[in-house]
Amino acid sequence: MPEVLKAPLVVEFPFTRSLGPVQSAFLTGLRERVVLGVRTSDGRTLVPPVEYDPVTAEELRDLVEVAPTGTVTTWAWNHAPRRGQPLDRPFAWVLVRLDGAGTALLHALDASGPDAVRTGMRVRIRWAAERSGAITDIACFETYDGDPVEPGGRDGEFEDAVTGIVVPARLDYVYTPGRAQSAHIGALSERRTVGERCPSCRKVYIPPRGACPTCGVATSEQVEAGPRGTVTTFCIVNIKAKNLDIEVPYVYAHIALDGADLALHGRIGGISYDQVRMGLRVEPVWTEGARHPDHYRPTGEPDADYESYKELP
Repeated sequence: MPEVLKAPLVVEFPFTRSLGPVQSAFLTGLRERVVLGVRTSDGRTLVPPVEYDPVTAEELRDLVEVAPTGTVTTWAWNHAPRRGQPLDRPFAWVLVRLDGAGTALLHALDASGPDAVRTGMRVRIRWAAERSGAITDIACFETYDGDPVEPGGRDGEFEDAVTGIVVPARLDYVYTPGRAQSAHIGALSERRTVGERCPSCRKVYIPPRGACPTCGVATSEQVEAGPRGTVTTFCIVNIKAKNLDIEVPYVYAHIALDGADLALHGRIGGISYDQVRMGLRVEPVWTEGARHPDHYRPTGEPDADYESYKELP
């Protein structure tokens, strides 16, 4: 049996978003060690606050401070914290209804073990030593057996309000390509491009999926395509990606390899970005030790006739 291929993959990007007046006040309040909720027309106080009532869809703007103490309404033990979670040791995820709030806030509870956590227990906020206007300004919750804490009556007016945040998004996973794509990857190590032909419609798919997306039948007949191909469509990239050593602007294109019925993605090099065009004939450029072409460059052939690639996706 051939070796099953697998590889760890990470998809990561910073997501930048602006804040409306309610979220701005909430996060600025956390920076100042103040927890704000928003009051609805029927007297409920929602924490964290939202800009529209989830029941009536009414716009909400009446901000009100709640206490940093509260009651655990439910919980789950996290025995193996992951990267980026609030604590680097086992802890409990808890929903806490802060005193004065009508809804519960999700965060971490620092506890010695699951036996130390129970629904109904009293807790309080442990503030982060350094705060910037983010949910992480609450380091976690901790057990509390003191008297209830009265809120200070803040209404959401702060100097130097937080108006935007950057949220890092990251997904770590292990990718296993399967039989068809494993063969495709193996061929790339030999600088060949191999796909599979559908036994019904006879289309050749590169990279192969193991089944025809049009007919829904399994594919097994291997077909080598290329190495040359035709640019079917393209875009000009003007924003430099983090950790990508390519100067902008550059062109990323769909390339239909000769003998294939599905265009693959590739960067176009060896030509100015403003000279790239649909129908341009290109060939792969490999670098030493690479598992796939570094980019595609013009072959010098005449452009392909539009009729020859207009139906290719």
